[in-house]
Amino acid sequence: MDVGKREANSAKRSRQLQLLNVLPPYRPSALPILDQRLRGTKFVELTPRSILNSPEQTGVDFWSLNPYVGCEFGCTYCYARYAHRYAVERAHDAGTLSDAEFREFRGEHGWEAFERRIFVKERVLDALESDLRRYFRTNARGPERTPIVIGTATDPYQPAERRFRITRRVLERLARCEALNVGIITKSPLIARDVDVLRAIRERSDLEVHISLISVDAALIKRVEARSPTPATRLRALEKLVAAGVRAGLIVAPVLPGITDDVAHLEALFRAARDAGARFVHAGPLRLYAAVRDRFLPVLEEGFPDLVARYRHAYEGRSGVPPAYARALAARVKKLQARFGFPINDGMVDRYRPRHAPVQGSLDL
Repeated sequence: MDVGKREANSAKRSRQLQLLNVLPPYRPSALPILDQRLRGTKFVELTPRSILNSPEQTGVDFWSLNPYVGCEFGCTYCYARYAHRYAVERAHDAGTLSDAEFREFRGEHGWEAFERRIFVKERVLDALESDLRRYFRTNARGPERTPIVIGTATDPYQPAERRFRITRRVLERLARCEALNVGIITKSPLIARDVDVLRAIRERSDLEVHISLISVDAALIKRVEARSPTPATRLRALEKLVAAGVRAGLIVAPVLPGITDDVAHLEALFRAARDAGARFVHAGPLRLYAAVRDRFLPVLEEGFPDLVARYRHAYEGRSGVPPAYARALAARVKKLQARFGFPINDGMVDRYRPRHAPVQGSLDL
């Protein structure tokens, strides 16, 4: 083989590896199974080359970090089903997954495996060290560091975290850094286990914890989030975090049109947040991506049949709500923020605005 062809093949392999930082290279033997549940959920070992996703990679205004791919909570409306399916399909297209593995890890309709085949990012610290060097290089100048948000695609404190402790290892490493801007999003009261390391991060960096809760109605939660923690346990976790000096609040996302967007429903959430000592409440409407639509619409048909036609019309040709609805919901949320004494803002930009000046020359790398 001549040198030019050899270099072209090498470049092609390099591009494939860059695209496949979600799943490990295919091996003829089965991918390592770390654990499994009686209901069939399997936890598959993943050694990532990278764990911090830059804004250039994701198109959002912050760096994101997800210790797991897939989530055992399996919320019917979760937009991350799209990311899970995409990662598996991308790996298969590049030959990283065999046809049999592809069928198992994707699921028949493209959404089932999100909660049944969960990738655990073992040996995460090597990847994190490399990513932090990249992060600090790009954030070395300027008065504000771009936020790092943990849990944007799957819950970092899902039940698997009790055993694997990937999230805690990540937080322990971040606690050694100075002047970061860290956000954590979770539905799980397990986060209260790590109050010690959260306080350590808060001593050196800016930290906000967002407890995700869309309703205080436990029956409704059971219908749309069959395996998620109850509202009461999440609110108790919020109270514990605030009592420990951690800046924490509620994120009401998604607000479900026609189900949880009425004033009475939102008032109950804001009141519960205030009673738990929340420092903020944020809210945003449902996004219905293609991989989510097939999972969520049958739930509507079973529990809210009168809404199915309205949803199909509202989300026709789009993943987001119509602009007029978004504006009306934002106005309602701002009124409730003011009424219950919470900061009034518009979401991600305000939510992750730094409050600490960077400390020059004190990074622990």
